[in-house]
Amino acid sequence: MVGEPRPFAVGGAPALRGETAGEGPPVVLCHGITATRRYVLHGSKALPRAGYAVTTYDARGHGESGPAPVGEGYGYPELVGDLERVVESQVGDGKFFLGGHSMGAHTAVAYGLRHPDRLAGLVLIGPVFTGAIEPGSLRYWDGLAAALEAGGVDGFVAYIDREQGIDPRWRDSVLRFTRERLLLQRHPEALAVALREVPRSRPYGSLDELGSLAVPTLVVASNDDADPGHPYESAAAYARALPNARLLSEAEGESPLAWQGGKLSRALATFYAEALSSAR
Repeated sequence: MVGEPRPFAVGGAPALRGETAGEGPPVVLCHGITATRRYVLHGSKALPRAGYAVTTYDARGHGESGPAPVGEGYGYPELVGDLERVVESQVGDGKFFLGGHSMGAHTAVAYGLRHPDRLAGLVLIGPVFTGAIEPGSLRYWDGLAAALEAGGVDGFVAYIDREQGIDPRWRDSVLRFTRERLLLQRHPEALAVALREVPRSRPYGSLDELGSLAVPTLVVASNDDADPGHPYESAAAYARALPNARLLSEAEGESPLAWQGGKLSRALATFYAEALSSAR
């Protein structure tokens, strides 16, 4: 039986808010840009029920966490620094499992490159950055930030609908959860700044650097028809670059595994159990 999540706040600037659910080997999960801590496992309790202490938190400028202080921003150096603060506060010493979606996946890789001896396993869901920052991509993110500033949640959702090229089969679902997660943002003005800064920041230099990260890794890919913003080939490139990685995706025609909280949680639990067994 899993009790209620245990909320926490990490003091300092910015203040970071999160929660831990369950007991067992520690897991820390980082969400993607414009999301909150809920949108890694989408409310599923399957991973804590499988015997893990799962810590999630809102990134700076997202959800309940504070915006960047004066003189700081939202790039990956700051995101990794915040992750280090959460790990120190909630995990302490010893190895733990780390994972993340999109921006959170890049943050997890950057942390792993800095602290490879801390990780028992790594999960990367929908990683996108492969070493290049495309001007066309920056125009998209700048436009999204402007839409949020000018039109609030409605403007943000309308921009996604107009610009993302969503497959009609998935359009209603995408727009619904986009609106839901935007309504959880307490600092939309900070989120607009993050939308401009995160895509311009490099979590690391190139995929070649990932060859030094030998920790057991699960890379979760999405098929492009449902989630073109997280290309399947980008995830596959991570799986090829990491020396101890395997690639997992949904079956053809299914909604992305990254959207299926219960199924994703069970896949993570299986992966973590295998990593723990091989480490003995």
